[in-house]
Amino acid sequence: MWNMIVSADRNWGIGLKNRLLVQIPQDMQRFREMTMGQIIVMGRKTLESLPSGQILKGRTNVILSASPSYSVQHGIVFSNLEELTAWLKEQDKKVYVIGGEEIYRQLLPYCGRAFITRIDYIYNADAHFPNLDQEADWELVSESEEQTYFDLLYTFQVYERKGQE
Repeated sequence: MWNMIVSADRNWGIGLKNRLLVQIPQDMQRFREMTMGQIIVMGRKTLESLPSGQILKGRTNVILSASPSYSVQHGIVFSNLEELTAWLKEQDKKVYVIGGEEIYRQLLPYCGRAFITRIDYIYNADAHFPNLDQEADWELVSESEEQTYFDLLYTFQVYERKGQE
């Protein structure tokens, strides 16, 4: 089973106009530490939203794009879910799905753990993460103490698919 990692507001909002809702340094550091040396999976729009539209160094960057001709320097591109999942099943590194909304929804059935930075605020958002509180087979298994970034409150949460070892 693979992992998902995301920063989401109270309404599970994750982005607006292909940008993060907010950048919290501790969240960015946690993301970097967890994904370094591992495989990250994203959609084309998420890749294009990264600084300079470049892959994230120190990780195997895998992009799912509907366009068969799409290519990325130093990235691995798949144009369909079947090829992507078959390739991922052969890898021996941890897999982190990093967005966006469509990719999270497509890969949710393949994931067993979700690392959520949950922001206690409601932003104007046009992209959302699946509401795991409404998913019968997911449960919140841990939550950090409340953290602050200026006037924002947030926690680090971990959800797991029920019935995992």
